[in-house]
Amino acid sequence: MPSTDRTFVIAEAGVNHNGSLQLALQLIDAAAEAGADAVKFQTFVPEALVSRRAAKAAYQQHTTAADESQLDMLRTLALGHSEHLQLFAHCQQRGIEFLSSPFDADSARFLVEKLNVSCLKLGSGEITNGPLLLALARTGKPLILSTGMSTLEEIEQALALLAFGYTDATARPNAASIATAYAAAAGRQALHDQVTLLHCTTEYPCPFEDVNLRAMDTLRDAFGLPVGYSDHTPGITIPIAAVARGARIIEKHFTLDRNLPGPDHQASLQPDELRAMIDGIRQIERALGHGRKEPAPSELKNRPIARKALVAARPIHAGEPFTEENLTAKRPADGLSPMQYWDMLDQTAERDYAADEAIAPWTER
Repeated sequence: MPSTDRTFVIAEAGVNHNGSLQLALQLIDAAAEAGADAVKFQTFVPEALVSRRAAKAAYQQHTTAADESQLDMLRTLALGHSEHLQLFAHCQQRGIEFLSSPFDADSARFLVEKLNVSCLKLGSGEITNGPLLLALARTGKPLILSTGMSTLEEIEQALALLAFGYTDATARPNAASIATAYAAAAGRQALHDQVTLLHCTTEYPCPFEDVNLRAMDTLRDAFGLPVGYSDHTPGITIPIAAVARGARIIEKHFTLDRNLPGPDHQASLQPDELRAMIDGIRQIERALGHGRKEPAPSELKNRPIARKALVAARPIHAGEPFTEENLTAKRPADGLSPMQYWDMLDQTAERDYAADEAIAPWTER
């Protein structure tokens, strides 16, 4: 889970391995070399995820065989438990965290019990899947919850059920017990400690006008939880902007080659773009700073050069009063501040001044 001062970058491999273990291993290598904190896959049993009558999304029909069912497509993209074990081991070798999104309770149990993943990620499509939400909460693992296609009410309902699951390990939930758990201090604390919300727009690719980054602020204000952003826009601009807006987690699809066959490749970054995005995020993190308004160390040397001091606008003789005609402000700042201009008016010069000479400090009489 993310720290308070560093954005947690998830390189979303998803199903861009096309069902190939070797391609999945190469995706891990690419994510590690790009500097991602984690690489994320998807763990599912096709028959438990979709029915035989489930149609593919429009973007999937465009990028895969049009006459193929969603179930048949997913059967070509699923990786088994043995492949997951190899992927997990390779992540450990490469020093990058392994994450995966489960789509059913058995897959979640496998990730927790066999791989002991540090946290679970739930995709936007599962936010109304009450049984799965409850199962994930009862693993006790932290949860990253995407909120694409959701209203605030739906998100609140999901959070209430998660609060129940985190605080009650056995009871069957009902509306009253879920509401009680959500209102209770223990339930609120569990959500605060365990859940991060990701703003997301579930379209591939996502039009820029549908991004609505300000919704991150709404999520943060409404629920008091850490927020992040799962991006489906072309390019790297929007996730970098999301970091500037306070995203604690960034998730972004990537592929080894956008020309590969498969549903998500065309809406994904290639490795050099992933590296550029992460470099941009790290630059933004450094640029955000501590928030205090004070001179930066690097600019202190420029203050005398860029600021001004009070100088003689023309020669001034000793005993002559300072006036608007003989007193002005010019660079460098090697004398009295121009903020003292009005105090100096009608004071008397204690010595002669040449034109452009800085006015020396004066003593009140």
